[in-house]
Amino acid sequence: MKDRILKEFKSRFVTEPQLYASAGRINLIGEHTDYNGGFVFPGAIDKVIMAAIAPNETEKVKVYSIDMDEEVEFGLNEEDAPTSSWARYIFGVCREILKRGGAVKGFDAVFAGNIPLGAGLSSSAALESCFAFALNDLFNDNTIDKFELAKIGQATEHNYCGVNCGIMDQFASVMGQKGKLIRLDCRTMEFEYFPFAPIDYELILVDSKVKHELADSPYNKRRASCERVAKRLGLETLRDATIPMLKAIRPDITAEDYFRAKFVIEEKERVLAVCDALYNGDYEKVGEEMYATHSGLSEDYEVSCEELDFLTQLARECGVTGSRIMGGGFGGCTINLIKTDKKDFFIERVTQEFKEKYGHEPGIYPVVISDGARKII
Repeated sequence: MKDRILKEFKSRFVTEPQLYASAGRINLIGEHTDYNGGFVFPGAIDKVIMAAIAPNETEKVKVYSIDMDEEVEFGLNEEDAPTSSWARYIFGVCREILKRGGAVKGFDAVFAGNIPLGAGLSSSAALESCFAFALNDLFNDNTIDKFELAKIGQATEHNYCGVNCGIMDQFASVMGQKGKLIRLDCRTMEFEYFPFAPIDYELILVDSKVKHELADSPYNKRRASCERVAKRLGLETLRDATIPMLKAIRPDITAEDYFRAKFVIEEKERVLAVCDALYNGDYEKVGEEMYATHSGLSEDYEVSCEELDFLTQLARECGVTGSRIMGGGFGGCTINLIKTDKKDFFIERVTQEFKEKYGHEPGIYPVVISDGARKII
């Protein structure tokens, strides 16, 4: 990919580029905890957006997307926003840097990626982080700290792409380190790195390639459930709630609200348990907690679907150490922690049996925990 990007750049521009990359991400555990003031546990992966970028001594930005086979040009003022959806991510990053008093001038760029689209690996956050990191290096002497770069990516989603996302995706894409996962406290924004470098285990994503469209807004309904329970407990969020506290008010709340809150409270504890297990090198314990998360997401939070339950059950039958839904639910991927000597058997069986049952093969994506945003050359 590096050679292809540089070759394409030299065929289009006369400037001399530098090469940057930023990563997609996984979240090992900690779903639907962010808006409840809890913890998430992401890491950057070895699937990236890579870009060759060079200042061009103008006030215009010219960017070519290899994957989309499209070149877009735009200015740096608010009224210059491009109509192309992918270019708005880059334009938004430029504008958010300028809003913060940073410098951005015209530049030429060519980029491509190997992050599977639609698999929940946050290719958009990787795109934002790649360009934010690069423009900070090229025009600001790296004076904008990395956490602010993540916020720039998040603000880009909010203000230029119409997505009111949390900060986990951009945070992991910018801050990721090889062989480490990051526990991010979504209430305080404090974070800590934990080792994730298993010798005999691997991470494999299995993409169901389905996304169930629902008539209502399941995200908003579940968030409202959590907020009602927190209010009944006299808390700002469920972060400080416990199961005994929840049981004490069970007669006063609906069954649906009870089980939604139950999942969130238990998921908070599972994240902390996984952190302890990683420090102890106990990957079997990590796997147990992953399966428990899937059960909670399926039965209590009710955001699974037939295909994801099938994939997780098949993982159990194949001896996979841990498996669960990754992401908001109703489709997408499972994330699987598996011993290396069982990998080929699992991939073969899941590919065959999923296709037999649902008529198409799932996507199979081995991932390694890797560095986030960085300069390559």
